[in-house]
Amino acid sequence: MSSRGAPAGRSVGTREAVMAAAERLHAGSGPAVVSDHQVGEAARQGDVAAVSHHFGTKEDLVGAIVRRHSDGTEQVRDRMLEGIGDSRELRDWGACLVRPATEQVRSPAVPSWYARFTAQVMTGPVLRTIVADEALVRAPVCRTMAGMAGCLLALLAETRVTRGVMALHLLTHTWAEPERALAQDARVRQPAWQELETDLTDAVTGLLSAPVTPGPWSRRCT
Repeated sequence: MSSRGAPAGRSVGTREAVMAAAERLHAGSGPAVVSDHQVGEAARQGDVAAVSHHFGTKEDLVGAIVRRHSDGTEQVRDRMLEGIGDSRELRDWGACLVRPATEQVRSPAVPSWYARFTAQVMTGPVLRTIVADEALVRAPVCRTMAGMAGCLLALLAETRVTRGVMALHLLTHTWAEPERALAQDARVRQPAWQELETDLTDAVTGLLSAPVTPGPWSRRCT
């Protein structure tokens, strides 16, 4: 039995090694300039075709990395949603958006790579769509966004969408900065993640609920 299970175990180990190597390389240089061959070498695989063998395409590999991280994130978010119930406070829903991802980035490993990986991947239209398909369609995050929208009914739908995109960019790059600083200089103080989480929740809440300047290009619902 153990001999039959060994190849499967090695396959799982190889997939994990390839994902870890790809996450690190893409975080540093971006997926546009990192080849599958480089990922295979960094994963210490004798088969330079390890990416295509285990994942298919670069896009499939990126999706697998996002999926692996999203599994843990959504478990945290689901528990938070149970705690706030049907809250009408925008900040409660903002916390459900911010905290789970902050906990994911707050890895015991120094440096971690996922925040920078996400920031790099989000710069390309194809890979950004993959991230959205993997991370933004899960039930807990959809419920969170619906809860936020329910607190912003005074805004036009187009305004809510535009501000949602702004908030996504704010979160993506703010999470990446302390991670990058730690990687560049180990003497940098470990980020105070709880403070960052609070500041981000405040910022997202304020961004989404900011007053709308009257004008022909921007109107409030009546």
